[in-house]
Amino acid sequence: MEDTDQLAQLVARLDAKEAEAVVHQNAIANLSNRLAACEAELKELKSAKPSSSAGASRSAPPARRTGPSPGPGATPSSSGSRSAVGATAGSASKPPPSASTNTKPSVSASSSRVSVGGSRRSGVPPREDPKKPIGTVKEKPSTRERLPSTNKDESTIRMYLRGRPVTLYAPSSFDMAAMDHPAKPPNEKISLQWVYGYRGRDCRNNLYLMENGELLYFIAAVAVIYDPANQRQRHYRGHNDDIKAMALHPNGSIVATGQVAGHDKQEGKPHVRVWNVETLETLAIIGLGSFDRGFSALGFSQKNGGAFLFAIDESNDRVLSVWEWQRNKKLAESKSHGDAVLGGAFNPADDNAIVTYGKQHILFWTLENNKLSKKSALFEKQPKPKYVTCIAFNADNEVISGDSNGHLFVWSNHRVVKAVKDAHEGGVFSATMSDGTLYTGGGKDHRLAAWSTELEESASGQLPEATGSARSIVIGPSGEMLIGTTRNSILKGTMGEEFVTIVNGHSDELWGLAVHTTENIFVTAGYDKTITCWNATTHQSVWTTTVAEEAQSADIHPDGSVLVVGLKSGRWMIFDARDGRYIATNVDGNEQHDSVKFSPDGHRLALGSHDNYIYIYNVSDDRQTYERHGRCQGHSSFITHVDWSADSQNLKSCSGDYELLFWDANTCKQATSAALLRDIVWSTYTTILGFDVAGIWPEGADGTDINTVGRNNGASLVATGDDFGKVNIFRFPVPQAKSESAVAHGHSSHVTCVRFINDDSALLSTGGKDTSVMQWSVSA
Repeated sequence: MEDTDQLAQLVARLDAKEAEAVVHQNAIANLSNRLAACEAELKELKSAKPSSSAGASRSAPPARRTGPSPGPGATPSSSGSRSAVGATAGSASKPPPSASTNTKPSVSASSSRVSVGGSRRSGVPPREDPKKPIGTVKEKPSTRERLPSTNKDESTIRMYLRGRPVTLYAPSSFDMAAMDHPAKPPNEKISLQWVYGYRGRDCRNNLYLMENGELLYFIAAVAVIYDPANQRQRHYRGHNDDIKAMALHPNGSIVATGQVAGHDKQEGKPHVRVWNVETLETLAIIGLGSFDRGFSALGFSQKNGGAFLFAIDESNDRVLSVWEWQRNKKLAESKSHGDAVLGGAFNPADDNAIVTYGKQHILFWTLENNKLSKKSALFEKQPKPKYVTCIAFNADNEVISGDSNGHLFVWSNHRVVKAVKDAHEGGVFSATMSDGTLYTGGGKDHRLAAWSTELEESASGQLPEATGSARSIVIGPSGEMLIGTTRNSILKGTMGEEFVTIVNGHSDELWGLAVHTTENIFVTAGYDKTITCWNATTHQSVWTTTVAEEAQSADIHPDGSVLVVGLKSGRWMIFDARDGRYIATNVDGNEQHDSVKFSPDGHRLALGSHDNYIYIYNVSDDRQTYERHGRCQGHSSFITHVDWSADSQNLKSCSGDYELLFWDANTCKQATSAALLRDIVWSTYTTILGFDVAGIWPEGADGTDINTVGRNNGASLVATGDDFGKVNIFRFPVPQAKSESAVAHGHSSHVTCVRFINDDSALLSTGGKDTSVMQWSVSA
């Protein structure tokens, strides 16, 4: 037994020494590449004419870290020299945020090596302003990057990301003369076909039923008009960033929607758009330059034909303003309250009376002589709630409020005249009045209740816990209820019966997207711990399942039998792709898997991890068993994207520090020359670096602008998703700088994934923090 223990210790020490040797090899290769890059830059400087700024000092290049060293007893993995492969290291004027890791970086003799590259995939987009509302896209970068250069003799492109040179090799068959002219946009047209989801997580009073049976709501930067009877959607797309508030005019055909600050030069400031729901024509743009942030509430007056529109700004002062919207004239404005204001409404019987509510307050406003005055509600002996969460008006036009204590209060002359204690457990989230009956929705109890004119409960119902609590309640002409929920779903039903979900959506950041290879089926997986399979033809969910952890990535086996989902914890799970049945769970490392990908022949699975490794598994014939084949080690930052070759023999991968590496899938060794692999045909193209996609990068890109790439199955188009909420479609291949694209707007957050469905007739995109999935038709 003692000899066995000694032998085990010796083996562990040998493994550790081998791993340490690999790290040192990588360090030497990196230093060699950096030296070569410096020599090339020095040669360029010598050949260039001297400028007035020749004496300006250069800042030292940022340090980079190697992959974490495997501990004693770790499974040894093979890693080749990086000297002739992919990108070479270079200096950067401003290092990106470092990648998270649970292992200490190794230290070389030359420098303390820390990770570089964007941290968007760790869950928080880089440089996002915490003061901006969730989903706000970042500002365009002002970084001045060096322009890419072309070497026609060697058939290469050298581009720079964060100052780092990346050398890309053209296929042997490519005519380098085509590099002289940027590519034109594709002939195909892209149009928004369907939006999956609804925004009820942090918005309220944003669901309406039109006279023709259409539903009106919003998500991301799109207002959706949905006809559930005929399964059709129309979209108002006048906004360029998050819509936060909505109001329906009393004539039922005019809508006001308010957005947060965006990135558009002309209309990027917070403003309200008034538009016709039938023609989708914009009738007025209100308040450009008058608002600071977004909107917590909008509302039309009722008695004077909807001539007035109020808006509550989400600025520090929560300014309430009243507009004659047809004349774009501000009638009055006033600071509202120091704490959060959640909503408000005109009194149905008085166009000069407005009620607003929020944290620890209700305010009763009077508009007189173009001035606003207010009175605070007096709770007196009643318990003052932390939040007043909703209001409605009874037949006498008295205010009925619901609050976070679960109580209902009736107000007259800003005093409580009637109270119903504990109407709901854990807060009253929503309230609406219809034909003399008050309908309320609870928070913690997920309960719906109907109340008589005397506020006696007359009926109740229950929402499924999985769909969340009622954020908006709409009563149809036949008494049928439509419920918008806190988990971004819309349900339909009647009190006392089971409610049916008619709009399904994710309720937290969304990254995972996988498409079926032979059917119009796709799967999404998000931080809300929900995995949903969708039919892209019917636009309905096929199945939904939940997991215990946040999901990061997904892929469907080539034969459509199983689904792999990468989680943020290092675990990855296998499900039956046809019905969502759980099959197995495996663990590799303790960090998220940003890319999971089955090989085209279905015999192997690659997992690109945040711990800088790519894990390769052998897949059994019945798809039920997965055996570790090896581990690819060589990246110096977290893995972002992985692609298989068409013959399932090779891999290529990108990392957070803009490194493009190639691998032999059989040996798990890094290829020693990227030039020798220039003619490999790739089954998919999701890596954001490569000769064939060099032209997708905008001028001045800092490396974090483009999050995702997806080539169509016909290899004629490639789509990208960026940090500005845009989906772009280019011709493929597109190596030329300054190439043009077809641009689609709709998302209000960083676009995290784009994929074409199996027949290339549509493109799918996921919107990160806006939680939406958008389906774009692609037609000639």
